[in-house]
Amino acid sequence: MTRVRTWLKAVLLAPPLYVLLLGLGLMSLLWNLIALLLHPLLPAARGRAVGRAGIAYGYRLFWTVASACGMMRIDARCLAPLKDERGLVIVANHPTMLDALLLVAHLPRSACIMKASLMKNIFLGAGARLARYIRNDSAHAMVKQAVADLREGGQLVIFPEATRTTQFPLNPFTPGVTLIAKLAQAPIQTVFIDTDSPYLGKGWPIWRVPPLPIVFTLRLGERFAPQADSHAMTATLERYFRQHIQARTEGDDAEPAPPCLPHNPRAPTSS
Repeated sequence: MTRVRTWLKAVLLAPPLYVLLLGLGLMSLLWNLIALLLHPLLPAARGRAVGRAGIAYGYRLFWTVASACGMMRIDARCLAPLKDERGLVIVANHPTMLDALLLVAHLPRSACIMKASLMKNIFLGAGARLARYIRNDSAHAMVKQAVADLREGGQLVIFPEATRTTQFPLNPFTPGVTLIAKLAQAPIQTVFIDTDSPYLGKGWPIWRVPPLPIVFTLRLGERFAPQADSHAMTATLERYFRQHIQARTEGDDAEPAPPCLPHNPRAPTSS
């Protein structure tokens, strides 16, 4: 009987889910047309601020509507203390394709590192260029742009796994994030993204109906100071994420901390 109810709920919620995704696509297309017009008119600093705020507002609207319709349950309150911080690297695990949308929606100062091919995408390219998001086609240029953005007071959202998780509980980390933090002398704030849904994980097609509602819970982890040895720092970060994700999945934490426990993001960082 429980399976029948679950199936019926999924069938009823599937059409609104696809309407919501269609709305997201149309909203992205509209914003990119606006961004295409604004890009040559606004100075770089102003364009960056407007571009990032516009993207954050659009994605925030998407999550709000999704939650109101009962298709998703989102708890990202713990990101609120971070939104106005300057020069901060935000590192998260990467279970689904929606992770970047979730973080950027709540962090309007932030930039993402994007595949160079997406900079020409009709739904993403113009908005990403206006927001001065960072291309990944050249490792040297990517690091240089990310460091410059952090020094100018921006935030960098980055997934060290490089792609969505395929090797549970975590893909091996790439070293770029810790090198960027070292050169910019920017602290690294860890964020854990918990979800019980396989939707838009690696190998899950967008048209396949997931169990609904989709639940996302964000938790702030430890903050790390940049280190001179960026490779050792990468290993430390990966070990930290792996231990905490594995422990939470296996239920090793008898009394896990509430996901949005009041947190002082300016507390001393771990070295």
